[in-house]
Amino acid sequence: MTMDNNADDRALKDRAAGLLREFKGERYVFGLDRLDELGPHAAPLGRRCLLVTGLDQWNPDFLRRMISSLRGNDITVTRVVPGARPNAPREDVSRLTEIIIREVPDFVLAADGGSGIDAVKAAVVLAGLGGDVEDYFGVGKVTQALDASGKSLMPVLAVQTAASSAAHLTKYSNITDLASSQKKLIVDEAVVPARALFDYSVTTTMPGGFTLDGAFDGIAHSLEVFYGAGADGMGRILETAETGIELIVSSVEAAAADGRNMAAREALGLGTDLGGYAIMMGGTNGAHLTSFSLVDILSHGRACAIMNPYYTVFFGPAIQPQLRILAGLYEKHGLMDRPSADLGGKDLALAVAGAMIKLARRVGFPTTLGEVEGFSQAHIARALAAAKNPQLEMKLRNMPIALTGDMVDGYMGPVLRAAATGDFGLIQSLRPE
Repeated sequence: MTMDNNADDRALKDRAAGLLREFKGERYVFGLDRLDELGPHAAPLGRRCLLVTGLDQWNPDFLRRMISSLRGNDITVTRVVPGARPNAPREDVSRLTEIIIREVPDFVLAADGGSGIDAVKAAVVLAGLGGDVEDYFGVGKVTQALDASGKSLMPVLAVQTAASSAAHLTKYSNITDLASSQKKLIVDEAVVPARALFDYSVTTTMPGGFTLDGAFDGIAHSLEVFYGAGADGMGRILETAETGIELIVSSVEAAAADGRNMAAREALGLGTDLGGYAIMMGGTNGAHLTSFSLVDILSHGRACAIMNPYYTVFFGPAIQPQLRILAGLYEKHGLMDRPSADLGGKDLALAVAGAMIKLARRVGFPTTLGEVEGFSQAHIARALAAAKNPQLEMKLRNMPIALTGDMVDGYMGPVLRAAATGDFGLIQSLRPE
């Protein structure tokens, strides 16, 4: 199950590129071997930039080329500082905020993976508006503060280095409190980077495990938005999600097996970028919400990979058209155990969930929480408590079977217990099968 260099695969990539150009226009430079365009792309933002990156540790040549391109366009790098650790801890946001306030650059260039870019987004908010990051968790809080103060935020240019979260394209900033092992998020158009660049060839240095984490995060973005899309918004979401998921499903094994496989790397980059487009049209829901409470034992992509099959069965009665499309896609790539045309209702949901599990097993991922070292019932309790937090309420609303806080224990609880054991029979349906 790999992506071959044939006309169909090129057409799929060209369709993805067209969708991304529709999404971002000239604000986004993407593709293979695009790094030398960084300087001209950055020039409209100013002449002094603070560079936040971890590239000096794992890809110094890429960093040197970036700085050379900037200097060639009369842009001075005032300072190079380390980015954030995985999951963007609050402490790293505070450190970056202090540096931004001290340096006062024209713009911040965040050259990193999703966590590093998320931390810069949040730090720019705090540098411009003050307060604590807790003040901005939820939907639209940054824009409210900007409107009230008359201030504007320093521009961010995001150079993505990992095919994963699409943080370089989106309105999301995920920040983690390490003390409580709980992730929360800022959701606001004001934190979308002013410009972005992603040279997909840099991802050839991603380790195999990191490649897989990012790929499954990208699948989760498109999948969860697709599940939550109503009939009125299905057109563009359908094309974006279906294209993005197929690009990743068809290439993830090849990319993980051979880091230098450029065709697979291009497919992963395009696919995960389309996940970013998807989450700007809709929102993620169940698996993402649960993943925020598993940060101490699982990477984000793996947590979503484990949880989405179980939420698929829970949502099944409400997403039959989506499941029909996904079944055809998974069948095309050899992941369905039965012909999709023979299936419907709960059987269809179980079969699509089974295809997701089969792909996860092929790449060596756990498929239940019970297989994960360190998992305990305390994680279920934490996830259920977090789901009732008003700062994360948007995830409940985004579900195709929407829940309220007082429904979390009765319906989300069984989904989590099913994910712990692999027993789909534990899941309680809110709609007739």
